[in-house]
Amino acid sequence: MITSFLSLSISPAIITILLLVVSNIFMTFAWYGHLKLGETGISKNWPLIMVILFSWGIALLEYMCQVPANRIGFEGNGGPFSLMQLKVMQEVITLVVFVIFCSFAFQGFEIRWNHYLAFAFLIAAVYLVFMK
Repeated sequence: MITSFLSLSISPAIITILLLVVSNIFMTFAWYGHLKLGETGISKNWPLIMVILFSWGIALLEYMCQVPANRIGFEGNGGPFSLMQLKVMQEVITLVVFVIFCSFAFQGFEIRWNHYLAFAFLIAAVYLVFMK
């Protein structure tokens, strides 16, 4: 239903990228949000199983975006991207979302020169993956 609505006005490439971004926002919160909740005292005394279940709940939302993104974007299903292109895009989106999240959520988080160099290599990876 969501994908049929989106496909009426937006290209499969844009839908794929948007879903990957939303998916990675949920993934970042699932993987690292509990650390911030613990830091603020909200989940500090939760048993580990509660933290895991909380994260799984968020991860379910991630999968509800990730799976359609890959199905819509994959060239084997009529989408514009190869498997390798989907994977590399997903990794770059993951790191961008992670850096933004950490910059806002965690005091003292800093990006150093080697991180910038790593990002440059990731951009090069995207370029190389999309070369014909």
